[in-house]
Formats: sequence, C-alpha cells, structure tokens
Amino acid sequence: MAKKLKVLILRFSSIGDIVLTTPVPRTLKTQLEAEVHYATKQQYHSLMATNPYIDKIYLLENKLSSLIAQLRLEKYDYIIDLHNNLRTQIIKKRLGIKSHSFSKLNVEKWLMVNFKIDKLPNVHIVDRYMQTVAPLGVKMDSLGLDYFIPEQDEVEPDWLPETHREGFVAYAIGAQFNTKKLPVDRMIELCDRINKPIILLGDKNDWETGEQVAQFFARDEASHDYEEKLAELGKKALIWNACGKFNLNQSASIVRQARYVFTHDTGLMHIAAAFKKNIFCIWGNTIPAFGMYPYRTKFTVLENNRVSCRPCSKIGYQQCPKKHFRCMRGITFDFYLP
Repeated sequence: MAKKLKVLILRFSSIGDIVLTTPVPRTLKTQLEAEVHYATKQQYHSLMATNPYIDKIYLLENKLSSLIAQLRLEKYDYIIDLHNNLRTQIIKKRLGIKSHSFSKLNVEKWLMVNFKIDKLPNVHIVDRYMQTVAPLGVKMDSLGLDYFIPEQDEVEPDWLPETHREGFVAYAIGAQFNTKKLPVDRMIELCDRINKPIILLGDKNDWETGEQVAQFFARDEASHDYEEKLAELGKKALIWNACGKFNLNQSASIVRQARYVFTHDTGLMHIAAAFKKNIFCIWGNTIPAFGMYPYRTKFTVLENNRVSCRPCSKIGYQQCPKKHFRCMRGITFDFYLP
C-alpha cells in the first residue's frame, strides 16, 4: 500500500489571506487524499479549527524555534508556503524538505504603487496560491472558498433585533488601516443609499464608529412625530451596531444570513465570498488589480478611479499621505438593491 502524502501548509496571517488559502487544503485532500497540516498564528486558530480538509493545526504562539521543533517530528513530504516571508523561509531551511512557495509579486506591486506602471498579472491570488500545488498534480476545482462555522456560533434569529429578523444587509465597517475605510460621514451616506435594515459588523475597535452611524439613524419616542414623513420619503435605513458584540465566527454567520453584503477591503469580504453572497466591495487606497477581489461570487466594485495617486500602498495607512483622501471621498455610490 502506497504511503499517504504528508503536506504542511504555511500561512500565518491575516483573516482574509487565510480564508483565501482554503482551496489549497481542500484540493490536496480530495485529489491526493493527502494528510494535510496547517501552521498559522494562535489568534487565527478559529478560522481553520473546524475545516474538515485539515488533519492537524500547528500554532505559532511565542518562539519560532518551538514551532519548528514540533514540525520536525512530523517528517513531512512537502511544504506549501503560502506566506513566503522571513519566518516561513527559516522554517523551510530548518526542515530541509522540498517546498513550493507562492509569488508575492512584490516588484510588480512596487512598480504599481510608486510609478503606476501596471505589470500585475490578471490572476487572482487564490489561483496564485493554487500554482504552488500544481507540481503535485493538483488542480483548482469549482467550489471556490471555504468557511466552516461551528454549530455553537450560528447566530439565531432571536439574537437579532425584531426589525432585522425578516431580512437585512450586512455592512462590514472595519479594516486594518483607515485608508481602506470610508469616513464616517460617507458611511452614513452609504447606509442612507442602501435604505434597508442594516447590521454593522466589526470588532470592538469599530464600535464607536458604528455608534456614530447608528445614532444618525436612531428612532425613539421623540421621533414619533416625523415617522410618517420618513415613511413618505421611503426612508427604511434601520441601523443595528453589532460591532464588538460577536466573535468572528458569529459575524460570519450574520454575513451568511444577509441578503447583501457591503464591505471594505477586509477579511469579512472574503468570508462573504465563501458563502457566495452578492458583495458590494468598497476600495480606497488599495485596488482590486492586486488580485484580492471577491473570488467566484457576484460582486460590484465601488471605487474612485479619478485620482492619480491611487494606489498609494499595497496595504494601507492610518491617514491619507496627501491629506485629501479623495480615493474614498470621491466614490459614487451607484448601485440598485431590489
């Protein structure tokens, strides 16, 4: 009986990037029946904990040397490096086994950011990840991305306000960098344009921003006198700020239940793609051409292509380097929701 292939996948961060790697373990498992292990950081364990295509997860907690000592005992046949940074290069060198690494396109991105010279291939990052397993005879299937929610994290309808139980839009307002997020006044404008019950999603750091948006649309006893006027105008935006109220898997459950998903260039965008949602993705200083737009699902790009300084970074900044932030302030919210 032939020995089962044993493969280690390396990807240490972040949420969206890890979700984008999910076709790799799935195709390794289904096409080669390989034993698949995955190494990531401790804080991202929940992303892969219930993935049925991964046999074992190793976590980088403190010292890299401790992780390497554990990995060395496994005697892998191959390493699939989907991060390709200093840490993963050290791991590959120390383990001394055959590996395949994905191209980060650093030169092409640098040319685009600094000189607006477009040498970027028209290839999604998922398909570039899949190029690492092509030498093993593995091909991309038709299933797209994966995201598995533990049963205990499924959000029940009665966890939501009554106003949002018959259908809602999810809006992921967070992002790691401010230049990837709409300013608050533009978030308010977008929610008014959506004009449906909306659940704002993000972590505890996004709660204050969510409250500013929610308070703008707040209705209470004092607003009773103009409720009829709002109805006459067709104003139906009801905001529930859920930022910080749910863990990541629970937020994913809300995304899965949403009729539409609006999102900045962030992890929940890719989780929404895994659920094949209709996505409206908002781009500021980064661009879809970097290859990280929603994968294999219906999506609409909301961006401002009329600024010459965009993209100004391959990741983002905490404030606009030019101080005008026209990439976000100049976006036209042109869409229709039936």
